[in-house]
Amino acid sequence: MNSDHVKKGMQQAPHRSLFNALGYTKEEMERPLVGIVSSYNEIVPGHMNLDKITQAVKMGVAMAGGTPVVFPAIAVCDGIAMGHTGMKYSLVTRELIADSTECMAKAHQFDALVMIPNCDKNVPGLLMAAARINVPTVFVSGGPMLAGHVDGRKRSLSSMFEAVGAYEAGKMTAEKVEEYVNKVCPTCGSCSGMYTANSMNCMTEVLGMGLQGNGTIPAVYSERIRLAKHAGMKVMELLKNNVRPSDIMTKKAFLNCLTVDMALGCSTNTMLHLPAIAHEAGVELNMDIANEISAKTPNLCHLAPAGPTYMEDLNEAGGVYAVMNELSKKGLLYEDQITVTGKTVGENIKDVRNLNPEVIRPIDNPYMAQGGIAVLKGNIAPDTGIVKQSAVVPEMMVHEGPARVFDCEEDAIKAIKGGDIVPGDVVVIRYEGPKGGPGMREMLNPTSAIAGMGLGDSVALITDGRFSGASRGASIGHVSPEAAVGGPIALIEEGDIIKIDIPNNSLNVDVTDEELAKRKEKWQPREPKITDGYLRRYAALVTSGNRGAVLDVDQLK
Repeated sequence: MNSDHVKKGMQQAPHRSLFNALGYTKEEMERPLVGIVSSYNEIVPGHMNLDKITQAVKMGVAMAGGTPVVFPAIAVCDGIAMGHTGMKYSLVTRELIADSTECMAKAHQFDALVMIPNCDKNVPGLLMAAARINVPTVFVSGGPMLAGHVDGRKRSLSSMFEAVGAYEAGKMTAEKVEEYVNKVCPTCGSCSGMYTANSMNCMTEVLGMGLQGNGTIPAVYSERIRLAKHAGMKVMELLKNNVRPSDIMTKKAFLNCLTVDMALGCSTNTMLHLPAIAHEAGVELNMDIANEISAKTPNLCHLAPAGPTYMEDLNEAGGVYAVMNELSKKGLLYEDQITVTGKTVGENIKDVRNLNPEVIRPIDNPYMAQGGIAVLKGNIAPDTGIVKQSAVVPEMMVHEGPARVFDCEEDAIKAIKGGDIVPGDVVVIRYEGPKGGPGMREMLNPTSAIAGMGLGDSVALITDGRFSGASRGASIGHVSPEAAVGGPIALIEEGDIIKIDIPNNSLNVDVTDEELAKRKEKWQPREPKITDGYLRRYAALVTSGNRGAVLDVDQLK
């Protein structure tokens, strides 16, 4: 066992003395050491319940004959970090989480791991770490929040941002906004719609690294405590059979993720995280394949913000496995892939039924014939431009309009709230990419302001930043190359006509190649606005191949 390096032999006598200082008994030292990576903290609503999940995992590990050892991982609440310098830190924490977890696991020679994440960068960061460390590993998340209720309708965090936009537009009173404040986030858990956190927890289940229900069982349900105990027991079974992440996180498993992603209508951020996780697992995911998969994968779910259903509804309808069972009816999945259950994908899903065809559409009656996400390309986005097409109204799937150009999020929001943006406009927010921001902020505030002003069905937004899973409408993010490295988005001028054609996967500015070349000759690089200690040292840079953020200060030079 790995832990023999710190437990057995005369040379390890000093190590044993330190375990003795920790209070471990001889009996505990004779068992496998199972690291439990707990992301518990008291600032993230999705993580405030992870202490209970951690205790349940510990019990499961001990029941199955292991010695559980808890150590922490950090997590940022993107909602609390939104709208100020904190959002520049959010994406780069993914690498911090992966790096620090790898350090802890390797330094202390754990035999197996149980990862307990829940929110946006925490889930992919720990999946990246699992791929690097490659000891038997099971994931169990904290689960989604229950939806709130205002005026007899279910609501979520995106409703809160849009309420603020409505207040700014004079369409909602301060008293009504306060009612939203008190009701839209009623429990602990990751935000209740198909936003990034829940998208990635569902992807963990599809990937085969989490047990059934990991992506959908609400945080407040006792069923999740039972799931955590089973995760602790299951990791001991994986250790006994020497089943490792490298056996599970294969190319076919990631292709399954992309397929289910399209059916669920997940966050556009999955297109940022899945390739990074795959890269750590030795699998290269070219984003060109996303459109190929989308073309043959129907969109079966319209979860908030795309529609009126929430994670609790998906759970009651049969969860992720029920979606996968629908997809299997047309042979869209690789069903021979092994998972942490000890069974194959096909074995896992064969007896799972779709219990609500309004929440999970049958494969022959989808919301859309294509998947929920599209990758656009053109002279604005030679590499990528990502849009959650399942959340775009039909009249905006093809759109032409004049560019309204802003070099930061704050200037765009000021113009939107000031009434300077009118129906038909295309808001362009640039210098918000990994290097230009730095940190690639989410653009939920601008999209919420547009929706709040009643422009969500008539104004598009393009950015080299990224979009939250809570964003809806014709919001195209992750435009690459970004403005800070001279990408074409830096060359757009006020009033240029932008042409968006989502069905044909194109994003262009109506300017000749010759004119763009002239503009490029005049373009001057801008220094990133790095004002804080950590951001002076590091920035997240996503390559054109979307291999993930690279924490390397030299990339800023």
